[in-house]
Amino acid sequence: MLRVHFTGLDLARLRLAGDPDVLWETVLSLHRLRDKQGESIYGDWRTETRARLNSETRLLAPLVPPRGYFPDFLTPPEGALGLESGVQALRATPAERVHEELGRLSTVRTLPAWIRSLAEGDARAFGKLISALHAYHEAAVAPYWTHIQAQIEADRAVRGRALLDGGADALLSSLPPTMRWRAPVLEADYPVDRDLYLNGRGLLLVPSFFCRGNPVALQNPDLAPVLVYPARHASESAPAVQAAPRSLGKLVGHTRSAVLGSIGGGCTTSELARRVGVSAASASQHAGVLREAGLVLTLRHGSAVLHTLTPLGAALLRGGHEVPVPRRRSTAAPM
Repeated sequence: MLRVHFTGLDLARLRLAGDPDVLWETVLSLHRLRDKQGESIYGDWRTETRARLNSETRLLAPLVPPRGYFPDFLTPPEGALGLESGVQALRATPAERVHEELGRLSTVRTLPAWIRSLAEGDARAFGKLISALHAYHEAAVAPYWTHIQAQIEADRAVRGRALLDGGADALLSSLPPTMRWRAPVLEADYPVDRDLYLNGRGLLLVPSFFCRGNPVALQNPDLAPVLVYPARHASESAPAVQAAPRSLGKLVGHTRSAVLGSIGGGCTTSELARRVGVSAASASQHAGVLREAGLVLTLRHGSAVLHTLTPLGAALLRGGHEVPVPRRRSTAAPM
């Protein structure tokens, strides 16, 4: 079990990553490629990705074992800024740190010669690592980046709503079931027994598409604390259609009522279409009408689109209780 110990200052410095981290997603996708978990979510991705890969998985596999420790230097914080920024930060890792972290990895498995050269600071070995990361990312992550962004946005909508409604306590309580908030400690299922003391540094929560089951923390306790956790997947956590009051169907139409009920905690247009059983164009049109009525909020992140309910939309879905009354605009003539 992992126990993350918070102080009051840590709660004030709790943050939620704004975008998926390209290096965390790249590294964790290697885990998903080699296991059989989440077939409904990752099955097609595995098949398509394996068809595009050459020797990249074989090269990277010793650095990123199926389970357990992998070096912290593979996931620098600059990965949140994009692949090139992350790779530049990775290349700039001090030689002593690379040597130390790869040394820890060598205690549990035999490393190939090129990784041993990497531990000794060989520039050609670093070039080999970066080329392999680039090639693997292009095959396994880049083609799905829009979908990954949309899933992360959907998760952020849920966590953000919890934060607005109940502060840091509610946000930490909203995390997946493998993580349990028992103030002032966040407990998480973990492969080893470990305590992480934040000591006023705060914590960055990073939702990840390819993280599955247990969260992941950096091994080095002196690095800025990061906890990567599994983002919500709509196919697992969202109902197909939430029952709406019959009167709502009479008011807005049964399909539009179903659209409103299917949005739930957030979904993309394609997910909405699948849940309701209509075309993507029809789902987009219905969502647009509901957005103009103030019932739905649509967030855009590049080409990704995420629909979420407004407070008014959620209240109507509950049967019209506690619907906020809009303030009248003043009709007084200007002086």
